[in-house]
Amino acid sequence: MWEMKEIRELKVGRYVNIDESPCKIISISTSKPGKHGSAKANIEAADIFTGAKKSINAPVSTKVQVPQIDKRKGQIVSIQGNEVQIMDLETFETFSMAVNDDCESDIVAGGEVLYIVAMGRNKLL
Repeated sequence: MWEMKEIRELKVGRYVNIDESPCKIISISTSKPGKHGSAKANIEAADIFTGAKKSINAPVSTKVQVPQIDKRKGQIVSIQGNEVQIMDLETFETFSMAVNDDCESDIVAGGEVLYIVAMGRNKLL
């Protein structure tokens, strides 16, 4: 799920889709409008799933996709190697998810974790 917004409406720390991947905006710089053109924006962002750096360079009136990021709580049901089974605390849905390297939560069976859902993918926080 995503919505369309103009680049001038975006802010640092928010999210934008770049190459069909949800990315967190690290910095935004804009240039002044020239004699024959509009102001341009340069957006630096990091993919929230891979950490890869991506950028957009376009006029500030360009419309871009802004993903809907859903932060949720879950309880760890079981741990099997690098994969955990989580039960969502609102919907009671159970699913498996790989533990990412930059996970800040304590991974213990029976413990609660925060995770995000974006563009049909999940990631532990």
